[in-house]
Amino acid sequence: MIRPLYSLVLIGAQPFLRRKLRRRGAAEPGYLHAVEERFGRYRAPAEPGALWIHAVSLGETRAAAILLERLREREPALRVLLTHGTATGWAEGERLLRAGDRQAWLPWDTPGAVRRFLDHFRPSAGVLMETEVWPNLVDECRARHVPLALANARLSEKSLGQARRLSRLSRPAYGGLAAVWAQTDADARRLREAGAKVEGVFGNLKFDAAPDPSQLAQGRGWRAALGLPVVMFASSREGEEARFLDAVRVLGDAAAGIRWLIVPRHPQRFDEVAALVAARGFSVARRSEWAAPPQDAQVWIGDSLGEMALYYGLADCALLGGSFEPLGGQNLIEAAACGCPVVMGPHTFNFAEAAELAQEAGAALRVGGMEEGVRTAMELAMDRSRREAIAAAGLSFAAAHRGAADRTAEAVLGLVGRRGS
Repeated sequence: MIRPLYSLVLIGAQPFLRRKLRRRGAAEPGYLHAVEERFGRYRAPAEPGALWIHAVSLGETRAAAILLERLREREPALRVLLTHGTATGWAEGERLLRAGDRQAWLPWDTPGAVRRFLDHFRPSAGVLMETEVWPNLVDECRARHVPLALANARLSEKSLGQARRLSRLSRPAYGGLAAVWAQTDADARRLREAGAKVEGVFGNLKFDAAPDPSQLAQGRGWRAALGLPVVMFASSREGEEARFLDAVRVLGDAAAGIRWLIVPRHPQRFDEVAALVAARGFSVARRSEWAAPPQDAQVWIGDSLGEMALYYGLADCALLGGSFEPLGGQNLIEAAACGCPVVMGPHTFNFAEAAELAQEAGAALRVGGMEEGVRTAMELAMDRSRREAIAAAGLSFAAAHRGAADRTAEAVLGLVGRRGS
């Protein structure tokens, strides 16, 4: 009886979900696009048989881009249905589309919406990226013999605890997947405990991402011309920027010779963070307001999408967003691949193994809190020999863990062959 009750709760929540979309849409207009698709109502006709890939947000869409590149190398005529749950995921996904591809919102996980979604698109197979497992979606795909896999799969101890508490709902959902390809052995263990059929430990797709060389070169060129150390707060989260600015202020005159760069994780917070910086008494310049070189200011705001390689090239070192509050941290792989040393806080449970491996490899430093992190980053930015050693370790660390994209692409193409089995 648990899944019917879950479905009733979601059906009853639909008016609140519409209200939430309107609120989000005020800050991010992308959330107001094709709202009815969220409820399984699609207007444009769709040709059946596409490979469906669900990438809920920005990070998952970037991982999907790596996988898509390898899939298209093997199957140039591959047609793809790309679905998302966030406006940033959609915006990033638009850049991946080719002729014959489709993009849509994945509907809320009510039985009717899921049936309408599958009736409309009739995919050959489905790939969910990283963590997105929905009970009704999995059950309906299984009933229709649409093979559905979880790729680049990860499950933290915290999420496993939630799955245990809701085991009557989560266990059939994980168990109903046709295949699960985990990032790490630890993820595989947790996923199996949750009920999943783990068919392989393939590594993290994000290690196979190649930083944009032109962006990296531009950022490094700007840094060289500036002649001052640059410390970046990468993918910062709500609550962290205020603590970061307070820690910079504590440094006093020692901070005057540093340029501080904040790149917020969520674009809807760009204005909020810029206002916070100004309210703290710092001069501020936004990436959207300068082309080259950066405008002179105490604090820069990286308020653009798709330019992380430029920011990592510009920075001498980076603090890892999401790791200074109990938010689980953000992905540090791109920083390592760009040769940017990382200083991370105590909270990296969403990427625990990658963070531990980076620390062991000498590619990242662990600190106990924000004030220590800002001081460590400043010292590192001014210590060229130590910084270059950590950067080299980061490049080696990133190179040593590549290969997930090829393994996953082969498994996905095998999944398509399971249709009807």
